[in-house]
Amino acid sequence: MEQCSAMEKLAKFKALGLSDNVLVALARKGFEEPTQIQEKIIPILLLKEDIDIVGQAQTGTGKTAAFGLPLIEKLREAAKVVQAIILVPTRELALQVSEEINSLKGSKRLQILAIYGGQSIEQQLRRLKEGVDIVVGTPGRVIDHINRRTLKLKNVTHVVLDEADEMLNMGFIEDVEEILKHTPQEKRMLLFGATMPERILSLATRYMKQYEVVAIKKEQLTTDLTDQIYFEVNSSDKFEALCRIIDVEKVFYGLVFCRTKVDVDDIAHRLMDRGYEAEALHGDLSQNQRERILEKFKKKRINILVATDVAARGIDIYHLTHVINYALPQDPESYVHRIGRTGRAGQEGTAVTFVTPEEYRRLTFIKRVAKTDIRKERLPKVADVINIKKERIKDDILKLVQSGDYEDYLKLAQEMLGTNEAEKVLAAILKHSFQDELDERSYNEIRDVSVNRKGTARLFVALGRLDNMTPQKLVSFIKQKAKVEDRKIHDVRIFDAFSFITVPFEEAEVILRVFKKEQGGKRPMVERAREKR
Repeated sequence: MEQCSAMEKLAKFKALGLSDNVLVALARKGFEEPTQIQEKIIPILLLKEDIDIVGQAQTGTGKTAAFGLPLIEKLREAAKVVQAIILVPTRELALQVSEEINSLKGSKRLQILAIYGGQSIEQQLRRLKEGVDIVVGTPGRVIDHINRRTLKLKNVTHVVLDEADEMLNMGFIEDVEEILKHTPQEKRMLLFGATMPERILSLATRYMKQYEVVAIKKEQLTTDLTDQIYFEVNSSDKFEALCRIIDVEKVFYGLVFCRTKVDVDDIAHRLMDRGYEAEALHGDLSQNQRERILEKFKKKRINILVATDVAARGIDIYHLTHVINYALPQDPESYVHRIGRTGRAGQEGTAVTFVTPEEYRRLTFIKRVAKTDIRKERLPKVADVINIKKERIKDDILKLVQSGDYEDYLKLAQEMLGTNEAEKVLAAILKHSFQDELDERSYNEIRDVSVNRKGTARLFVALGRLDNMTPQKLVSFIKQKAKVEDRKIHDVRIFDAFSFITVPFEEAEVILRVFKKEQGGKRPMVERAREKR
């Protein structure tokens, strides 16, 4: 009965031409209706055999499922050869895309592997030797495997370039073109990006045959009704910080976002162990479980819902007081989508983000792109939490006294007061009832952290001695173009055809943005210096 009900809700997905196997997987993950990009792209990939796709859509629009679901439908089972390769700019996205497709394949026997720098290459070699159907990889590591002859692409039928504009910005386009040379001429190509610079569109012209452009209108990023704050905290102290935030709020009714379903289960269970009314929401739950948990949350029988981004899609719940970014989202769009769940129906809400020292640079990027102010606050101390709890206990007891709703306990109170002083009896009752809550030893300390806002970035400049550049001229040039103070430009190194400079993180973002805009889609004159692969 539960399966039937879930499948009925997926009628729009079924109308796109998807199989029952995939529909069951979608129901298990809590999907109900396709997004715009899924509605447009899935039928093309399933029904139009010879059409390639250029898709323009921002992150968070569901494009992974848009290309992932047709791949699952089209690829052969247990082929033991690479049938599809998906190129992405970062290791985080490689993991995210591979996990998402893996969770959507249902019972179909497809092997999916993420390959990226920084992971054991021996482990990747072993998996590739066993046979993989879909490879999701960063360009650098894919080329490493091609050169080692451990990744063969001669049987590839589908190539996906995900976030192609970011690969251009990071200087990977030459690597992408090199990889494409190793794929068959007869294949389908899918190219996605939030923007479509001229260099990216030239890839479509050269490597695609007949293609359709699918563009999804960009949503306006807005955070007007949400008070946004962040706390600097070590990863190991995040849970304690979460508990303190919940404890100091008079009313807390919110969503806590984690990156993985393992984290969601762990945080939700730890909250429940401490006595909080919490539940976990992720893709492994059945539709019936999902609906039951959401119903409890809507009726406020629980006040904390711990979820992944995917599981939280489509949740239509108003009057949330808080959204907690337990894990910093990958991009500005995801951040805005998360916190937009507060501030609905004209109600103000609070968005809290935990930032580890390593993540400060990403927070700066989110603030800049989302054009929003996220202010720093200090976490409440143990003494602050205890004082707030004491005030609440006093208020609750005095309200009960005023209500007169204590008749059943009068006789017991009189017996206890018969031979004892009232203050001592009350103190003993308070200790009996609230000893753990009001004892500082019950709380773990949270260590202070210092985020290095003076961290620096190394930038590559496509000008050198052959362009008559000197250190003084280069500093003056950057200052004039980007309006950055010359005293913040350090370690200037001039070579024949190029140069390097070092600037603070925030100034680096300004410089990169100015030169990217100035080049109008062509390769910028100034880029982030690439680390050795």
